[in-house]
Amino acid sequence: MRVYESVVIGAGQAGLAASYHLKRLGIDHVVLDADARPGGAWQHRWDSLTMYDVHRVADLPGAPAPAVSQERANQVVPEWFGRYESERALPVIRPVPVDRVTSEVTDDGELLVVHAGERSWRTRTLINATGTWTRPFLPSYPGRETFLGEQLHTAGYPGREHFRGKRVLVVGGGASAVQFLGELAPITETLWATRREPVWREHFDESVGRDAVTMVQERVARGLPPASVVSVTGLKLREQEREAEALGVYAARRPMFSRIEPTGVRWSTGEFEPVDVILWATGFRPAADHLAPLHLRGPEGGIQLLSVGHDVQTAVTAAVDPRVQLVGYGPSASTIGASRAGRAAALAVSRQLQAMDVPDEATA
Repeated sequence: MRVYESVVIGAGQAGLAASYHLKRLGIDHVVLDADARPGGAWQHRWDSLTMYDVHRVADLPGAPAPAVSQERANQVVPEWFGRYESERALPVIRPVPVDRVTSEVTDDGELLVVHAGERSWRTRTLINATGTWTRPFLPSYPGRETFLGEQLHTAGYPGREHFRGKRVLVVGGGASAVQFLGELAPITETLWATRREPVWREHFDESVGRDAVTMVQERVARGLPPASVVSVTGLKLREQEREAEALGVYAARRPMFSRIEPTGVRWSTGEFEPVDVILWATGFRPAADHLAPLHLRGPEGGIQLLSVGHDVQTAVTAAVDPRVQLVGYGPSASTIGASRAGRAAALAVSRQLQAMDVPDEATA
């Protein structure tokens, strides 16, 4: 069986950036993508999300991001990704839903083996770029299973018309929750609940973003699970959310309820609120279960990452196994960070191959 210098799992922003730089370095690799077509997580986002609504799409190496417009993001970005793959002849294979990655001693040395059903790929190094979209997080609350209404997560948001005429409770303190309230409050009755008091900012500067990324990097450097950066960056209302603001929905934010009942939620004060829908805008967790056989997680529950230099977004190398690079995890979990981390991961792969003394043009 062929032995690759590297295998990339995932063909979103991070995976494409990593593949571009691997190819530039002459490293023999393949990209395995679970989806049937290009686009990464963008192809699964809701129809009402336009390029005007997204916070920012970063450039890919050598290719500027699509312009701001009223076109649907779940069409524009996948089409851009598809062109990028094709024009640069990136070695993407799909659909390949990876089940697990193991480490095995073979005649070619100790190799990583990527399994997808009955298929497998052997490789000397691995770049994991699976993001978070397939791991929506639903917090556990007493009585959640008794609720007779509808419960949805950001990953399954069907667009605002689905909620017209329904009383909707939006749960979560991040940017998605703010956007959903902006869409829903003008057409139906909404409530908002968060664990923490929201921190609002009128302006963002470079230092805010740097502090947020540094906080996440410090956590993964200690082997802790990545945490939300909203507590550092804060929230900002955009023009498209001003109507909801005028309706008072953001000012009426409530603390988290104590339990869920069949027709609504009850607060610790005993107050009951009837709702038809609970929309969980509670974020995602890293999609890394397929890496479990490699035992990368430490006792604190996170995957410890090592960085090179002073750019915290280059923290991509798994401390337990330097053959494995993680992009779109921790400090690189953004489109900007993912592109930078893709380059860092490719360079880390090159260094690792040199350390293995692999006699190939990839290490020239």
